[in-house]
Amino acid sequence: MKLFVLCAALVVLAVPARAFDLNPLSAIKGAVEAAVEDRSTSDIAKDTSIKAEIVTKVLDQMGSDVISITADVYEQTVMLTGIVEKKEQKAQAEALTRTVGGVRKIYNEILIKSDLEREKGTVEGFVDDTVIETKINAQFLDAAAVNTTNFRWHSLEGHVFLFGRALSQGELDKAVSIVRGIKGVRRVTSRVAVRPKAN
Repeated sequence: MKLFVLCAALVVLAVPARAFDLNPLSAIKGAVEAAVEDRSTSDIAKDTSIKAEIVTKVLDQMGSDVISITADVYEQTVMLTGIVEKKEQKAQAEALTRTVGGVRKIYNEILIKSDLEREKGTVEGFVDDTVIETKINAQFLDAAAVNTTNFRWHSLEGHVFLFGRALSQGELDKAVSIVRGIKGVRRVTSRVAVRPKAN
């Protein structure tokens, strides 16, 4: 099974946390990454460095009532996802990320707990985000036209966020269609760039 990099979730619970909650689908690919992704080794190194600095700043400066924040970095573009107690924390996470050198663009998709709770009141059924993410992984691997190594994804209460790069609009459309067809998915937000492979 292909592994994925730069998707480690930071979890800061009611007590100070200094550890990563690693999604099993998001383990570091290591040396094989450069061979399977459409990125250079130097580009991957830049993303890894940016990721590490974001992690440090979030852990050191965000409050203890943050539920979870995840930072994905792809070609120096950052997507922030997770759940926080207050909208001010969402803004703070973005502000801290903007101080990191080399960041080109930020997508702040962090959700506010109170907004999710209001939505839950109108939606029936329990959503298991781990199951959704596992199904996305399996179905992307089975889909010949989707290059999974260029995609990142997170599910939060059935809200799926896609990130990374598609080599064509058709590839992106297929990926979005796959995710929308998975049981429990309530909404799909794509922050995937479309760019063909360089010759």
